[in-house]
Amino acid sequence: MDITGTLRFATAGSVDDGKSTLVGRLLHDSKSVLSDQLAAVEAASRLRGQETPDLALLTDGLRAEREQGITIDVAYRYFATARRRFILADTPGHVQYTRNMVTGASTADLALVLVDARHGIVEQTRRHLAVAALLRIPQVTLVVNKMDLVGCSEQVFADIAAGFAECATALGVPRVTAVPVSALEGDNVVRPSDRMDWYAGPTVLEHLETAPTGVDPRTEPARLPVQYVIRPQTAGHPDYRGYAGQLASGLLRVGDPVTVLPSGRSSVIEAIDTPAGPAPAAWAPQSVTVRLADDIDIARGDLLAPAAAPPRTTRRLHATVCHLNERPLRAGQRVLLKHTTRTVRALVEEIGSRLDLHDLTERPGPGTLDANDIGRIVVRTAEPVALDGYAELRRTGSFLLIDPEDGSTLTAGMADAPCAAEGL
Repeated sequence: MDITGTLRFATAGSVDDGKSTLVGRLLHDSKSVLSDQLAAVEAASRLRGQETPDLALLTDGLRAEREQGITIDVAYRYFATARRRFILADTPGHVQYTRNMVTGASTADLALVLVDARHGIVEQTRRHLAVAALLRIPQVTLVVNKMDLVGCSEQVFADIAAGFAECATALGVPRVTAVPVSALEGDNVVRPSDRMDWYAGPTVLEHLETAPTGVDPRTEPARLPVQYVIRPQTAGHPDYRGYAGQLASGLLRVGDPVTVLPSGRSSVIEAIDTPAGPAPAAWAPQSVTVRLADDIDIARGDLLAPAAAPPRTTRRLHATVCHLNERPLRAGQRVLLKHTTRTVRALVEEIGSRLDLHDLTERPGPGTLDANDIGRIVVRTAEPVALDGYAELRRTGSFLLIDPEDGSTLTAGMADAPCAAEGL
């Protein structure tokens, strides 16, 4: 893990917990706001009758958001300090926009989950924590906000942190870091708080600057989903045949034996072409074109993997999913399953259970999943799919279910590792 590379993090929490204010304070106090942006926020705040700038407006960019004072869309921001670069996704808090959190947090290295110190843990807090666990976000940080409204009480903070840790353990989140803050006043966001001298941990920014990020590609098996087959057939390149795509994980070298899935045919990497020219090796998340020693029938949607460590190929997926569409997902429903660059026809064979967010237990046999429900399903595909378990490889363990009629996204899925009995 690296503590110098770019950190991707997402904020989440219930409505009015102060996510946008926290992000605005983080940008403002770290000197990451341009003068014209700050002037625009000050002007908008005066129009709303506020004497001080509303820093939440730095991220609430949609007119509907500014009028309602809530976050609807995922607001992405890019900023940097002297220690590292950041990509943040300020995700919605309202239950009806949980799907947006799934989108914003799907590639995050860390999730900041906010809780209002006055209200403690609520159902939407548990839902966001469940989504963070579902997405296997490596690090989860609890930010207890509005501490100024509870007298900066150490006991209030300790009780909320203990309850959050209990929920996290039940959902399989291994470790949680907790920080007490007042985003409105700036306490413990960028600078330590004099009013909470009982807290000896890092500020939010210090924590973000030192959080590890990334995975050493040498520790993961390589996966290259083929996005495009390049055959120029020009006078200069009459026999060129390359397979282009973005490495989802791992490291590929010239001379490596590889297997093409789902066909199972094998060859050896003859060359690796990059935008900078030929290279002896490539690693995730680089986009490359691979040439093989043998002419093999390969098309978009196929997957190149090391011959010694290929994923299993299956037609039956067991997965945990978050349903994103207003229309319910039903057992027996016909869908399209999109996995990396491959899309196949599929059938929702079974909806086994739904997660009850009140007590974090599995409720068996729901029959359907409604918008924002998290549950367990079984999907059978018409064609084989080569996939990994999401717990091992996030990119090649995830998939989408799509409505074949209108192309809308229905469900985001995180697959179990295929078992040998159901492989092909």
